[in-house]
Amino acid sequence: MEKLFKLKKHNTNVRTEVIAGITTFFAMAYIIFVNPNYLSATGMDFTAVMVATCLSAAVGTLLTAFVANVPFAQAPGMGLNAFFTYTICMGMGYTWQQGLTIVLISGILFLIIAISPLRGKIIASIPPCLKNAISVGIGLFITFVGLLNAGIVKCFGPEGGSYTDMGVITKGSALLAIIGLLITAILIAHKVKAAIFIGIIITTIIGIPMGVTTMPETITMSHIGNLSLTMFQFDFGGLMAMGILPLITAVISFAIVDCFDTVGTLLGTAGNAGMLDKDGNLPGGDRALIADAVATIFGACVGTSTVTTYVESSTGIQEGGRTGLASVVTGVLFLVCILLAPIAGIVPGAATAPALIIVGVYMMMGAVKIDWSDFETALPCFLTIAMMPFAYSISDGIGFGFISYTVIKLFRGKAKEVPVLIYILSAIFIIMYVLTLK
Repeated sequence: MEKLFKLKKHNTNVRTEVIAGITTFFAMAYIIFVNPNYLSATGMDFTAVMVATCLSAAVGTLLTAFVANVPFAQAPGMGLNAFFTYTICMGMGYTWQQGLTIVLISGILFLIIAISPLRGKIIASIPPCLKNAISVGIGLFITFVGLLNAGIVKCFGPEGGSYTDMGVITKGSALLAIIGLLITAILIAHKVKAAIFIGIIITTIIGIPMGVTTMPETITMSHIGNLSLTMFQFDFGGLMAMGILPLITAVISFAIVDCFDTVGTLLGTAGNAGMLDKDGNLPGGDRALIADAVATIFGACVGTSTVTTYVESSTGIQEGGRTGLASVVTGVLFLVCILLAPIAGIVPGAATAPALIIVGVYMMMGAVKIDWSDFETALPCFLTIAMMPFAYSISDGIGFGFISYTVIKLFRGKAKEVPVLIYILSAIFIIMYVLTLK
């Protein structure tokens, strides 16, 4: 373990990494069932997508472990699966086979970027103030995810919600999540080791008499389904049916969102945990981008939407995970779930929601590093932070931050302070927004 993951160098040990890996898995296990719900709306086989979800998450996470040696996990991305279903297939009229082909091409494009010198330049070009803002924005984003998962906050409107409101917090999942939040907070206040992990377990147990935690009647392998129903089901011939512009828009949108979701998650989460070097970069972060791109290509091949690095990895990092060993544990658990998926369903969203909310608290610390008295940076940082939860998108937060930072500096006569790559990325975000206007 020491030779593979350099545990002593990262000031960690096997026990800590194992607990971190399990915690991360619990925090993101919901995707095993949520992703098939989204993608099956396009006509894809539910059980085949569930297996593809577990398999792509396992492969992507293990790639991150051994290629980059960082404690981040991957799985088909929330938001990206909705984009696949409601925009690419239902909105633009592509079949799910053509949609998987678009995901494959976007993954190849992302891989080309990731293996080129551009990968490091993207991360290095982000101004320090925006790196701090990304961390804070992800904190609010992951808190919002936790509140939604618990039912403390609910969305109303078409396709997931156009506005939010308070849920019923006096019973069911919302009440259990509040109880779990208080228990976990007390454990952390008493400096109990593995407090988040222990909180998830205790909350899950309390949920049994409350009827929120449900135990499977039987554990079988009948849910596996026939993966061949989605594996390598590409349709290259029909891609041009909608025209070249919609195709380019779809491919670039997937690639950009995947790239900046990953960059934002890596920088924001690692920065909060003190894992960045003196230049503000994550050691191994460039290789993590390669692992993410390969995972997207693999996911398309087995039959799922874009695979990306999960912000829920921050729960394991908060538990002390610092190396790829934590990711190995998470990846192995996803492999186990290919055979025993009902076990993952035992832990309700209400039990993992407190972990996400508490991680959000920790990630707010980055706000004190932002100079709020300097409006030139304050507004871009604020937009970065605000847009992530409000638009439910890490990449949109980064996009608004880049664009506003560039425009303000430009009209302040400080064009030379903006890295050339930030100009290019801002222009790409603007073009993407224009092309995806409904």
